[in-house]
Amino acid sequence: MSAVPGSDPAASARAAVLEAAHAYQEVFADRFVAAYALGSLAHGGYAPAVSDIDLAVVLTDTQGGDADTIAETGQALRERAELHRKLSVFWGSLAALRQGRNDGRFPAIDRLDLADHGLLLLGSDVARQVAVPTAGELLVNSAQFAVDVLATDEVIAEIHRPRRLLADPVWFTKAVLFPVRFFYSSAMTMGRAATNDEAIIWYLAQPGAVAAPLVRLAARVRAGEPLDPAAAAPLLAAGLSQLYQRYAEDQARRLRQAGAPAGLVAALTRWRGQLGD
Repeated sequence: MSAVPGSDPAASARAAVLEAAHAYQEVFADRFVAAYALGSLAHGGYAPAVSDIDLAVVLTDTQGGDADTIAETGQALRERAELHRKLSVFWGSLAALRQGRNDGRFPAIDRLDLADHGLLLLGSDVARQVAVPTAGELLVNSAQFAVDVLATDEVIAEIHRPRRLLADPVWFTKAVLFPVRFFYSSAMTMGRAATNDEAIIWYLAQPGAVAAPLVRLAARVRAGEPLDPAAAAPLLAAGLSQLYQRYAEDQARRLRQAGAPAGLVAALTRWRGQLGD
């Protein structure tokens, strides 16, 4: 089932994720339990210009080589059609999901999304069996992601001197809106998976919101407005580093209060210092 050119973008994305689900069902055969759509395809707000197509694959168990099978099947799908290049696959065993573990690629925030919003595509509906992550687990998971993915020399250099951010609307919106979703989730949802739209509305209503013009631009780009480097460059220069400094400060404070590992707090504190250089 391939996306039909000219059709509704969300309908095309749903067709693409269903096609991918069938591909993983075929390759995993008897070990396949279920496939779900996650993210904006499941809870609404799909933005064709920037949204990923999120697929969750649940297996009876995980085995050596599964990561390669996931990657190879994804590559074959991406070669079929342009839309499949947006595919992001989360996977793991039902046993691990029941126990709140990750034995594949299933971060805590995505396990929460599966439990809250997972849209069954194929197989048996097991979403209610997923152990919902605690607020502390989500906090640590988010912080570890920031340290591993965002607190790198490459990303810090990009924050200070944007290049790819001015050319890639997907990365632009993700980079700007990641901390916005974190602020909203920490303050308002109490462990519920948040959407970009509700996070943006809430954040922009806060007095003294850091980098508000930049966040407004990211919201417009997410809605389909072309990314204009001339408009984005001064807003990134004025606000992106400050937005991430505030995020790192807030994250470190919450981690200390939660008694999180000292090494993680120290890594965030170092990152905060690098962002301010």
